[in-house]
Amino acid sequence: MQQGNNGFKSGFISIIGRPNVGKSTFLNRVVGQKIAIMSDKPQTTRNKVQGVVTTNDSQMVFIDTPGINEPRHKLGDFMLRVAKNTFREVDVLLFVASADDRIGKQDRFVLDMLKGIDVPVFLVLNKIDQVHPDNLPKIIEGYRSEFDFKEAIPISALQGNNVENLLAKITEYLPEGPQYYPADQITDHPERFIISELIREKALHLTREEIPHSIAVVIEKIAPDSENKDMIRVQATIMVERDSQKGIVIGKKGVLLKEIGSRARKDIENLLGSKVYLELWVKVQKDWRNKAVHLRDFGFRDDEY
Repeated sequence: MQQGNNGFKSGFISIIGRPNVGKSTFLNRVVGQKIAIMSDKPQTTRNKVQGVVTTNDSQMVFIDTPGINEPRHKLGDFMLRVAKNTFREVDVLLFVASADDRIGKQDRFVLDMLKGIDVPVFLVLNKIDQVHPDNLPKIIEGYRSEFDFKEAIPISALQGNNVENLLAKITEYLPEGPQYYPADQITDHPERFIISELIREKALHLTREEIPHSIAVVIEKIAPDSENKDMIRVQATIMVERDSQKGIVIGKKGVLLKEIGSRARKDIENLLGSKVYLELWVKVQKDWRNKAVHLRDFGFRDDEY
């Protein structure tokens, strides 16, 4: 393990911004594997997800935070605190904005929280593949008029455009330091967490608008199959808030739940490098997003609960 000599640089980088600007897509791009779930539904990310990028001369630990919104329930309060708490923990802040959207109320809400922060803040203008290149300088200038960014770098997280340039620029701002993680480690999250997120992603993709924020996934068991040692058995429960939502998630004759399981199983097999037998249940826990005890039980923990 490196000890911070010979010019080795290391540090922590927080990825922040309003929902749906491509923060998780960016994280998956830079680590080269899917560790953060993606959805077009707001606030898909609920907890901070750390991704590790190691090169010959640096190690960058990226923290993907929940999309920042004005909270409307205890879960929203938790998500906002998760994002804000990273401001004090990092060496660089990446404010991610979408090139194909105008600066809006939510963007300004995030930028207002950053004022007075003694950390370099980059503007990462994502989704440049969605706009004409001639328009980029004007878009960047609009954001610069709102906040004093140290750097402004346009990228496409989906296609990878200019991402390497962004990583090189981040490295310039990092201090010399140790290698915190082994070179082949890409996340500090246990497999149990990532598996629960992969299942939740499939449920988000396949359910209707009223369902997404009401879903949590609890992993009950991960163990080798008793009869087939080459297979891993995963048991998980999808939690919802109302009986009507349970019916939607299960679907007619169980078709939707079966499809959620089929899609999730493929991602879990890629993650574990093994055949997986996935068992899913659906349970109702009324109004869990507003009850601290359930937030703790479902993995949303911080010092204030």
